[in-house]
Amino acid sequence: MLQDQRQLLERGIQNLGIDCSAQQIQLFLDYLQMLQRWNKAFNLTAIRDPIQMIKLHFLDSAAVHHHIQGAERVIDVGTGPGLPGIPLAILNPQINFKLLDSNGKKTRFIFQAVSELRLPNVQEINHRVEEYQPESQFDIVVSRAFSAIPDMLAQCEHLLNKDGFFLAMKGKKPDSELSQIDKTYKVVDLSRLDVPQIDGERHLIKIIKTAAITQPTKGNS
Repeated sequence: MLQDQRQLLERGIQNLGIDCSAQQIQLFLDYLQMLQRWNKAFNLTAIRDPIQMIKLHFLDSAAVHHHIQGAERVIDVGTGPGLPGIPLAILNPQINFKLLDSNGKKTRFIFQAVSELRLPNVQEINHRVEEYQPESQFDIVVSRAFSAIPDMLAQCEHLLNKDGFFLAMKGKKPDSELSQIDKTYKVVDLSRLDVPQIDGERHLIKIIKTAAITQPTKGNS
């Protein structure tokens, strides 16, 4: 069973075009074991089968890897048991991650997972997002299952630095949500994510504040 899990994870990461060491694969598997163990007592996720966890949680999270390159500080809002934050942190040890959730049992799990996995680039935050005031703002605010996009933008605006952007992970293309975005924001990229072993649609929406759009220099055509 463990060998099947390892092969599925290795194949999925490879299909996503991500370089991943044996040590990083082992961190994923250790995280999987912790998630299964804690899930029995604390119901952290409705998905209980480890193979489905790898497909629907780990590979789905890892699919965002290429979209966060170059960032130094990333916050995952509504992270739940650490998704997509912990998989992305395993793959990107050079990036500092804050994982925020208002649910205490979930952030306690993250604290334990970060401790056992020895992830120095991750810190859990047990807070309501609209009340959280970071010492420094973030390059990227990512959300996997936090809220509708307009609500995410309104509640998380104070977390983003002037050159930063939002990444909203969604299933089907959320046309209704996108139509409700305030004019102070702009969708600059809408990508369909091809996640290995997942048949359903997955989309990633990149959004910036309109003030962050580079204005043409006077005199240029």
